[in-house]
Amino acid sequence: MTNLGQDKLNAARLVHADAPSRAFTPYDVATVLVLAALAVLALLTFRQYSISNDEWVQHQYGALILAYYKSGLTDGAVFHFDNLYLYGGLFDICAVLLSHAFPAIDAYDLRHILCAFIGIGGIAATAATARLIAGPRAGLIAAVALAICGSWYGGMFNHTKDIPLAATMMASCYFLIRASRDLPSPRWRDVLGFGFFAGCALGIKVLGLLLIGYAGIITLLSIPQPVFVDLRASSVFVFRSMLRFLPAFALAYVMMIAAWPWAGLSPLNPIRAIFSFADFHYNIHTIFEGTIYDMAHVPALYVPVYLLIKLPLVNMLAAAFTIAATLIPFMARGLGWSSRRRIEVGFVAFTMAYPLACQVIGHGPAFTGMRHFFFVLPPVAVLAAVGLDATIHWFGQRSRALAIAAVASVAVALGVNADTLYRLHPYEYLVYNDLVGGLPGATDRYVTDYWVNSMNPAIDQLQNYLERTEGAGVPGHHKLYKVAVCGERYAFINHAKPYLVWWKNWAEADFFISPTHMHCEREREGKVVVSIKRLGVPIAVVKDLRQPRKVPAVATAEPFLH
Repeated sequence: MTNLGQDKLNAARLVHADAPSRAFTPYDVATVLVLAALAVLALLTFRQYSISNDEWVQHQYGALILAYYKSGLTDGAVFHFDNLYLYGGLFDICAVLLSHAFPAIDAYDLRHILCAFIGIGGIAATAATARLIAGPRAGLIAAVALAICGSWYGGMFNHTKDIPLAATMMASCYFLIRASRDLPSPRWRDVLGFGFFAGCALGIKVLGLLLIGYAGIITLLSIPQPVFVDLRASSVFVFRSMLRFLPAFALAYVMMIAAWPWAGLSPLNPIRAIFSFADFHYNIHTIFEGTIYDMAHVPALYVPVYLLIKLPLVNMLAAAFTIAATLIPFMARGLGWSSRRRIEVGFVAFTMAYPLACQVIGHGPAFTGMRHFFFVLPPVAVLAAVGLDATIHWFGQRSRALAIAAVASVAVALGVNADTLYRLHPYEYLVYNDLVGGLPGATDRYVTDYWVNSMNPAIDQLQNYLERTEGAGVPGHHKLYKVAVCGERYAFINHAKPYLVWWKNWAEADFFISPTHMHCEREREGKVVVSIKRLGVPIAVVKDLRQPRKVPAVATAEPFLH
């Protein structure tokens, strides 16, 4: 073979050194089994998750979008429904259509099933991305790493904007990485795959615009030679690459305006939405390190700290190791990483770090912990998986015993987190790591059950209490009980039996249901007849207000709804 031929062969090997294995390996089988197990678990438990504070208005928004189209674009009510017009309604449209297709099933059950399966799809996209970068074993680790992340698993039933946005953004990044390997002439299926999922993301939230920038970033990272060595060739490469992405951008735009009618009224409306979100000043409070803040005046590090204390430590430590190995050449060489892998890992790290940096530097409003940044959880899981896989591989090169020990250590670390979620179920999203002493250490200092996921079990236990002590619900018993709720009215009405009546005036109520989040339960004094606990921590209570008690000055306030 000539030297020229050998050079071409070596170059080809370098380019495809990190190409995903096309063979279906035992690790892939295990990944599929994990996803299948999650699907079964979701179907068995979805009714244990209550309707969130936002779901009623979101569902109405989806119905208004459909009404807008049914009217031939003349019914403009969708543009005057609070501030919902600033959001895409893709998930809500799908949920409303599902409720029409399956009228025998409760609409909110359908929402929770749909959101859960999208969340599982996000886990699949995360696994696929890790597999693409580092192989089948990394894919399996990524799936497990995200599944045992309580913020993700606990949120994927009723966080019906945040989880779909995160899942579609991860899927978009998967196709971006695939496309980047063939720039400046990527395969059309990768381009259109990116465009489709980018359109889905934009049809949910304007934050999907980040993906347009990500396409530019990965194009710059993929320039085959140093930019200033041949500026003209680099410019041509970038131009041809971005030209190839134009159909993806067009597809994403069409999908966005279909799911987000307000965005279609003016090309600048998505940009206006971004500035509107940055300037939100609603009367919503949050808690951080024991201090209550208005959402517009939280500390700059509010979101990063919440990420730091809520993610599994194994995920964060492994992700940090991966980033270090990417940035430090001798570590990358020691792990046998090609330049391509470093580029792709660097890109995933960018998708995690850039939004957080923008939040910190821009000091934007924030509340309910890290909820609005769920889309950085899949990149963290990918980074963690790549690092853990590299660690196992490194030990495996030295001895089989060390490899077994490494695998066992990873399994134990992930298993400990899974056990915590089991003990928290169905309040997995309340998880905190050991940096703050878990949920017991975080109580009174950080957000807890902000979505009032404890609503349904609190209602159930109140009903059991009344049926046991006062014969409520039996034939001939006609007494009604007035119930005040520190939460959303519809979530209560949808689940309570007829003898429990939602009551606006808290001073006149017989019972009070409240999460302990930000001490809303202290707004009413009464005998605690129900206490819902996890890990020894009360997360919700029901109080009997019929006993003599001191009435606070503001009887009907609902200050901690969010």
